[in-house]
This record gives sequence, structure tokens and C-alpha cells, in this order.
Amino acid sequence: MSDMAIPTRSPSMFWGATIICGTVVGAGMFVLPVVMAGAWFGWALLILTFSWICMLISGLMFHRVSQHYPLETGYDKIVRDVLGRNWAEINGLSLVFVLGILTYAYISAVGPVYDHSLSILTGKTVSSSEAKIMLSLTVAAIVWLGTSSIGRMMSVLLITKIVLLLILFGGLFTTVNVDYLLDNQNPAASYWPYMLGIVPFCLASFGYHGNISGLISYYNGDHRRVKRCLCTGTAVALVIYLFWIICTMGNLPRSAFPEIAAQGGDIAALMHAFSLRGYAAGMSLLFSTFSHFAVICSFVGVTAGLVDYISDRFNFPATRTGRLKATAITFLPPLSLSLFFPDGFVTAIGYAGLIATIWAVIVPGLLHLKMRSRQDSGYRRGQWDGLQLSMIIVFAALNILSWALSEFDLLPVY
Repeated sequence: MSDMAIPTRSPSMFWGATIICGTVVGAGMFVLPVVMAGAWFGWALLILTFSWICMLISGLMFHRVSQHYPLETGYDKIVRDVLGRNWAEINGLSLVFVLGILTYAYISAVGPVYDHSLSILTGKTVSSSEAKIMLSLTVAAIVWLGTSSIGRMMSVLLITKIVLLLILFGGLFTTVNVDYLLDNQNPAASYWPYMLGIVPFCLASFGYHGNISGLISYYNGDHRRVKRCLCTGTAVALVIYLFWIICTMGNLPRSAFPEIAAQGGDIAALMHAFSLRGYAAGMSLLFSTFSHFAVICSFVGVTAGLVDYISDRFNFPATRTGRLKATAITFLPPLSLSLFFPDGFVTAIGYAGLIATIWAVIVPGLLHLKMRSRQDSGYRRGQWDGLQLSMIIVFAALNILSWALSEFDLLPVY
């Protein structure tokens, strides 16, 4: 996410924090209460918070390693230098796969949604393919302009999202039923068997690691400010998730969620469940607006991280031409696939959580471990290194185990 012209004065922490928060908080947040219904509020709160801590630790580990490299040194070069060529290739393939699949999915999924909105705005019929192209060109232009434009765009989108979220669901917060949250109606209910199944969703809820290198360049090597951006941005995301989970689980009994899941488990099913209880009437326009902002926000953040990686991997210069090349490589393949194979991402995205564990959890931990063993690196051991590495290992193992059990249909489904 490096700019062509690095500002001489370090920008406000607000911009960086909004990039991180805007990247991780997308429309996918709406499915969290549904996938967490089996484990319910207590376990969901525990696993989500644990996941946030682990993903923050892994991001800070990579950030700490990057402090020992010159400005503009990206993820690929650092991994190649510390862990070697093989790990660099594994890390690169996993990163490109996950962010590429997400880009493919965003373009494919939102095209049919935006064609309706664009038709209303323009007064002309806009096809799904035309909507995909227009959306991709718009996001590509924002990403190409660099981190300054992304930060300002993200701040507008994020603030709008939060305002709309409060308007849409703020009323639910005032009517939270503690008995629903604690599931007091079912004292003999079992929750822990469903715990493992929500871990991959929690990992995906805090994926921001592709944006760290760009933030370091944006803040001209001000690592203290970058660290604050990572902590603040992810913490705000956690608060937003908790607000949404409390609003839903505090107003809908656990017994209502199997039916919601049977109806698709999406926001439409949730809104229908709320409407049956006298809520959400006349909210369709506000929700549609919120969904648009949520999708664009995450779309920009994900593709910005991929552009950064591609620029670093292919040694493109930090110029408008160099960034244009990286932007074209980022957007053209997934856009082409979306136009000709709109549903092709469905199978591949099932592996995204597993593969994201490699570059977002395992590789940062290995970088940190390897740098500690280098005698000439000047890399100092932290007071809590052992505990942090243990948490990373456990979190990675839980994600891999969850995926494996899910593949063989061994995970219980609520």
C-alpha cells in the first residue's frame, strides 16, 4: 500500500486504524451469530477474543521483524531472507491464493447486488457483468492511488458503516434479554462440542496481515504508530463484532437459530427472524446501504494488501506506473474468472481458512522464532515470547484440526 510520494510528516494514526478495521469488518460479520449459535454466547465470546489476541500477536510479530529491514521491504523479501526460498514460495502462494480468492468472491458475489443499485442510480438497466466491471474499476482506481486515498476512503466508509449499524441495530442493544444471552431456558444444553467449528470463522474475522507492509511505508517507518494502528484497528473491530453478537443473541433465543441456518443463515434470514418479533420493518433500504459500504470497505482493504505483495514480489518501483502494473495483476485475473466462471470460487474458498493459517499465523510465528536465534540480528527476546508463541501454535493447530474434521464431516452442526 505504499504511496508514490511518502509524506514527510507522519499521518494521523486514525487513517491507519481505519484501514485495518475497515479491512477486517465486512459483510461476513453478519454470519457470525449463526455459525456461533451452537457454542452460544459464552464460548463465542471466549473464542472470538482469543482469536483476536492471537491474530494481533501474529501481526505484531511480523511488524517486529520488519523493523530490522529497510523501508519498502515487503512480506515476500522478509520471508525469503529469514526463512529461505521454500518458505517464501509457500507463503506467497498461500497469500495470493487467499486474497485472490477473496477478490474473486467479492467481484462475483456483489455484481448481482450492485447491478440493481446502479440501475436505480443511473435509470438504465445495468447487467451483472457491467456492474462487476464498474465496481472493479472503481476499487482498482482507489487502490492504485495509494495509501493516503485508501485511508481517507476507509475512514468515510467505516464511520458510515458504524453509524448505519447503530441506526439499524442500536435499538436491539436496549432490548437485550440476559436470559437469552445466558441461555437460561436450557440449563442442560451442551455448548463445547460446537466450539471448534467457529475457530476458522474467527480467524477470517481478523485477517489484516497483508496491509502491514503498506502501513509501514505510509508512516515512513514510524513503527510505534504502526503498532498503535494495528492494536486500535483490530480492537475496534472486536467491539463491533461483540456489539453485533450481543444484539442478535440477546434478542433471539438459541432455539431460533437452526431455522435461520435452514433458511440460508445469511442476513436476510436474520432480518426475517427479527421481523417476526416486530423488528426490522422498513429497514431494507438502510440495510442495503450498509451492506454496500461493508463490502466496498473490505474489498478495498483486501486488494490493497494483494497489490502491496505483488509490488514487492515482482520488484515493481514505487511509482504510478509500477503500482498500475501491480493493480492490473491484482484485478484482471479475478475479474476475468468472475465474468466467465461466476461460481468458480465456491469450492476454492472452502480452503481459504486453512491456507490463511499459513501466512497469517504460522509464518509470522516462524519469522519471530528464527530472528530470535540469529546472533547478529539485534533481535531482542520479549518478556512474554514463550506464552505468545504457545498461543500461536495452539491457534494454528485448532484451525487445522477444525478444517480436517469438517472435511470428514466429523464436526457437530447445530
